[in-house]
Amino acid sequence: MSTYSPIIWKENKLFLLDQRLLPHEENFVEVNSLSACATAITDMVVRGAPCIGFSAIYGMALWVQSQNDFTVDSIDSASDQLIAARPTAVNLAFEVNRCRKILKDLVTSGATKKELFSAMVKFGDEQILESEKKNTSMGQFALNDLKERVKKDKWNLMTHCNTGFLACGSLGTALGVISLAHREGRVEHIYADETRPYLQGSRLTAFELSKENIPYSIVVEGAASYLMANGKIDAIFVGADRIAKNGDTANKVGTSTLSIVAKHYGVPFYVVAPISSFDLNTANGNDIEIEMRPKEEITQIKGVQIAPLDAQVVNPSFDVTDHKFITGIVCEKGFIDPSIPGEVERVVNL
Repeated sequence: MSTYSPIIWKENKLFLLDQRLLPHEENFVEVNSLSACATAITDMVVRGAPCIGFSAIYGMALWVQSQNDFTVDSIDSASDQLIAARPTAVNLAFEVNRCRKILKDLVTSGATKKELFSAMVKFGDEQILESEKKNTSMGQFALNDLKERVKKDKWNLMTHCNTGFLACGSLGTALGVISLAHREGRVEHIYADETRPYLQGSRLTAFELSKENIPYSIVVEGAASYLMANGKIDAIFVGADRIAKNGDTANKVGTSTLSIVAKHYGVPFYVVAPISSFDLNTANGNDIEIEMRPKEEITQIKGVQIAPLDAQVVNPSFDVTDHKFITGIVCEKGFIDPSIPGEVERVVNL
């Protein structure tokens, strides 16, 4: 595991590990205002649905710190500014809306600025601690199912994007399953998708796997079919930024393609995500807003132009995986078979 968290609240200041610089530089950025927090989220200084949500809680604490008067309207304005920073990941809105309610309730009861500030900091600290417990639970649920489904002493596993401590602040979700499997001596080899265009796999997942001494290889997304056709993959674990009521999931672009190929080759495909990633108000994947990112992420590498200057670009940050291609969705409440109508809602409401 990491020796540090990517989110640090210290001396009433927020420090975020700048994940744009990994794996070559480990630099923490000081975030000193709500607008700076929103910018850090938009610019992907911090990324990963859980970490985005946790950072936003501390962003609300910074906002409280900067204010003298508090009204329902001002709380709404601050909350909405943070939520707009990245629209697809439901964790951001989930955590900010909880902050919104806490602050409004406290303001209504006549709480002081100091009490509002303390409440936000306490809430942020609690959510990060709770996250590790929840992710450990969901990791065990996932491993229990995999042990029944794939009868091998050691597994060759694949993952997409980054879902470890860099994305979650502690033990990861999909990558957390891999961490737990490694601790049990059940990992033969991990294949980490490169994850174009932002390279979360080759920069971040590889960084985490290296720190945990887990054997791995980086592969481009286009190699997935080759690996599965040749029996190199026993199961695939991915995360999710939003899970609809019917079990469709939005995750880093390329996830949907991976699920379709896995279905063709009969490879179990798991989505691992906390309850905060579920959105029962969204009926299916067609209703999920997909964030479009700047064209420079594709046309440039570290500021160096690699495509024609007049090239047109389509750069969705996420795609939607149809629930028909998902073997199981795993959350802290248990295992969900998305092929069973109503199962997502039933488990979420347990």
